[in-house]
Amino acid sequence: MKARRWSTQGPRVRAGLLRTTAIAGLAVVSAVSSAGAAEKTVSAHKQHGKKAHQGVAAPVAAASAARPSAAAHPRRAAPARHDDPESIQVQASRVRSHGAEVAVTRAVMDRFVSGTNPMQILSMTTPGANFTSTDAFGLDTYGNTFYVRGFTQMQIGATLDGIPLGTQGFANYNGVSITQAMIQDDLGGMTMSQGAGALDSFSAQNLGGAMTYTTSDPKDKAGGKISQTFGSYNAYRTYGRVDSGILNPTGTKFYASFARTNTNMWKGQGYQSELQADAKVVQPVGDRGRITAFFGYGNFTQGNYLTMTKNMWQKMGRYSTYLKPDYEKAKLWAYYAQYTSDVPPGYEGVLSNDEIGDYAWDASQVQRTYLSAVTGHFDLFRNVSSDTVAYGNVSSAIHGGTNNFVTSPSYGVPTLLADGTVSGVPMALGMAHAAMRRLGFTQKFSIEAPHNNHIETGLWYENNQWIYNSRLYEDYLNDAHNWNSDFKPSQAHTWFEDTYNTNTFQFFLQDRWTIIPGMTLLAGFKSLTQTTHGGTKKDFTDQLDAEGWNTYYRHAASGTLTASAAFLPHFNFDYHFLDHHEFYWDIAENMRAYDYYSQTSSSTAWGGLGNSKQSAQQVFDANKNVLRPERTWNYIVGYRYDSRFFSGSVDFYHTDYYNRLASITEGSSATAHSAYLNVGRETMNGADVMATIRPLRGLEITNSFSWNDAEYQSRSINYSGATYSLKGKRQVYYPKFMYKANLNYTWREVMFNFNANYISSRPMTYLNDESIPAYWVTNLNLAYNFGKIGFTQNLKATLGVTNLFNKNYIGGVYGAASVSGDDNANLFVAAPREYYGTISAEF
Repeated sequence: MKARRWSTQGPRVRAGLLRTTAIAGLAVVSAVSSAGAAEKTVSAHKQHGKKAHQGVAAPVAAASAARPSAAAHPRRAAPARHDDPESIQVQASRVRSHGAEVAVTRAVMDRFVSGTNPMQILSMTTPGANFTSTDAFGLDTYGNTFYVRGFTQMQIGATLDGIPLGTQGFANYNGVSITQAMIQDDLGGMTMSQGAGALDSFSAQNLGGAMTYTTSDPKDKAGGKISQTFGSYNAYRTYGRVDSGILNPTGTKFYASFARTNTNMWKGQGYQSELQADAKVVQPVGDRGRITAFFGYGNFTQGNYLTMTKNMWQKMGRYSTYLKPDYEKAKLWAYYAQYTSDVPPGYEGVLSNDEIGDYAWDASQVQRTYLSAVTGHFDLFRNVSSDTVAYGNVSSAIHGGTNNFVTSPSYGVPTLLADGTVSGVPMALGMAHAAMRRLGFTQKFSIEAPHNNHIETGLWYENNQWIYNSRLYEDYLNDAHNWNSDFKPSQAHTWFEDTYNTNTFQFFLQDRWTIIPGMTLLAGFKSLTQTTHGGTKKDFTDQLDAEGWNTYYRHAASGTLTASAAFLPHFNFDYHFLDHHEFYWDIAENMRAYDYYSQTSSSTAWGGLGNSKQSAQQVFDANKNVLRPERTWNYIVGYRYDSRFFSGSVDFYHTDYYNRLASITEGSSATAHSAYLNVGRETMNGADVMATIRPLRGLEITNSFSWNDAEYQSRSINYSGATYSLKGKRQVYYPKFMYKANLNYTWREVMFNFNANYISSRPMTYLNDESIPAYWVTNLNLAYNFGKIGFTQNLKATLGVTNLFNKNYIGGVYGAASVSGDDNANLFVAAPREYYGTISAEF
């Protein structure tokens, strides 16, 4: 009996489109520069020597996805403006907090290994946050997991200079991961809203919390920076940046950067490689505004790490992975998984038949992303300012791997021979060919109104097209496929083709009233509507089965769903008193639009529905009348004390989930069937306590403790004739306790940083009968700044050690959770201890 599982979760043309957008932005900047030069000449005479304006700094805003089905088992800122008293400064030398927000500075980011995922840095410095990954840099979006106070990266809003980034999961269907949007070294800072989110942070997936990233500005003086990193598993990372300095009297300036990261996989065969480039042009417009153009490019290639059950990890070990390069073993295990219910000799009592099927030849991914935007900030009147962002984003992805549950038909029906080998090829390469195109804009207005009111309003519109095509490629009799080939459509057999088109509109209005100096009250609301139309365009399951591929049901469904809420309120109170004290609370309602990805992906309204007896289309049509989008009410109250020698804070929070969505799945691998249902309510209570002492100049010691008690409230969930009660069961995959310790000491030119994180056990089934073990993980970083040597400045050497004590633990976890039992290969083993050394210099 199989365990039931529930889950809560043309390239040239596209590249040309983004290049055209970027070029158009640069053309606008160039034209404004020319016009501005003339204006500057006139204004200089009028101002009689008034200091030239060098640009208006944009304010810092307050602020995945389905897994690759072919590779998986088929069951399965700039500185904040100083005229805004509520803005957050991100150029200080330590983590800053304001209300329910934490701001991480560039100086803090530089304490970690160069190129580290910003979400990983947030998790190490922010109470209640947790990030895990399969690699030390945190670049593998397939194996990454990020949580903040019970919400995943799929449920948290994210923006870059006001550009909505969408969900931050794998092969993003509605945006781009921050690691592929731009180079980490070019971030000026980031903020994490741990509260109820932020009205002016545009997102259709936000249920609580928001991440805001701010790019650094080009420098006023011409120069640049280079850095070179070397590390374990033949890792290297090269980064270079050139700043133009101010080019003309109007203040035009730009930077351009490049980064390349490459490392061998720490287990199995293959490598991880990322090429990145970004550029930013800033053009002041007189003394009343500026225009900025940004372009980012990312090209990520990787051999995937194997997802495992807890039993596979415990019995087969940390380094157990795909079967490559043993091709005969891969064919034998695929035969047992597809054509029998047994296991190969020697594995009786060690692995189940399902787990044998999880071991395939290999899996891989290639993701390419182009992001461009033109932004404008203008002071329209003395008390009215405008911020406009127009952006375009295209991406393509090819990901998947060996499918042990189909057969390459050219070699006949496989059979087990007397010598223990297999005739034929009981497997084939299954690859998803995905493409995304986003076009959108945001418009905000800020008004300084009478009686100490600061009013902000804005809107966001985006159109997104997502294409997901699944194709099969035959493996050979004695050789497998090349995992890093072009995978041309002419060489493939299309299994199905999906297309989704989404329109999103969001409006917000808020007023921040300064009651007395230091005391503010914010009240506002947002309206959000998102309509997605699409699903299956073509499905060739029956045709492929007739050709001998031994295909199985692929859940074809299509249709339209709309998530809409006219009034989602937000209230915030913040009171600074007696110099060092702050009291605040935050209340908001949020709604999350429906996910989509492919007809086979779990955790979406279009994916994995029905079976061969009850079609996916029938289930989808029935769901349309009863599904409701997820909503949350979030409540936060906190106190903070901040002085030169001590900082401390305590936050209490409560969240009520409504219309919780889940994909409920049961059946064998070839007959799995699902429903996508609202499964009731969930409540979450939690607290974060943090204390930082600075007993000596340059020494900072931080400790934080987090408690989270997220429990399902449903007493009766009925599915397929069985009834389950989840009342009092803890939320899957989330730890109840977290502890963080960080010691940072700077003495003259030397920097020492040590951090330790404890993550308690995490339930891995809805009935909480299985859990992921607790773990400690520590990191160490050392740096020495040699200062100015020759033509170089800030010549610095750093050494970083990740997973210092080489802890063997389960890090990332993604995908469907079982109702009970350990029958779901969705656990990622974290990277072992790795060493990294970096030399960097500015000039």
